[in-house]
Amino acid sequence: MEYAPGHEKCPLPFSPFKSCTVPRPIGWLSTISADGIHNLAPYSQWQNLTFDPPMVMFAANQLSDGRRKDTVLNAEETGWFVWNMATWGLRDAVNVSAMELGPGEDEFDRAGVTKAACVDAPGARVAESPCHFECSYVSTHRLPGHSPVGSIDVVYGRVERLHVADDVLTAEGKLDIPKIQPIARMGYYDYACIRETFEMRIPNASGAAADGLEGKA
Repeated sequence: MEYAPGHEKCPLPFSPFKSCTVPRPIGWLSTISADGIHNLAPYSQWQNLTFDPPMVMFAANQLSDGRRKDTVLNAEETGWFVWNMATWGLRDAVNVSAMELGPGEDEFDRAGVTKAACVDAPGARVAESPCHFECSYVSTHRLPGHSPVGSIDVVYGRVERLHVADDVLTAEGKLDIPKIQPIARMGYYDYACIRETFEMRIPNASGAAADGLEGKA
């Protein structure tokens, strides 16, 4: 099976495009508007970019009517957004916060999660989430699509503060991923839950290279 997206009709009943790049980390992002309305929404195009300084990005498709997402507008207006780790225990709240609600509605309340104060960023973190990044806004790169909903805002941020709950750390000071059980976006309506991990070390990597791969501080 092969085809040229945008030029040929997909020969399958469901497009395989988003189901090949998997699993995708979930950018469960909280922001606050300039007039004080809290917003919470998940984005499946989310990634860390570099570590010195730590920088991240997320991509937000426009709404079908061409409006830009509240998360993007809030980040641009206030200069901040917050990433909250999405976990198995919070899956229902993540799903509810994906609903397309008006800019005047507080998704924290709709999703039934608790607001925790940030240190640097305005707005709030999801108290029930085990890990958070407070991110200062850097820039937005807009990419036009063939339709309003196909157009995206790629937003870049710098991680200014990290929060990690003590009870999700191992004795050696690493995140206990099987305990946390992060969820990830697959294609279709599917998600994955990480309950098992394995280690591989690159042959002959040593010194600073090995430390960097392991993430030593």
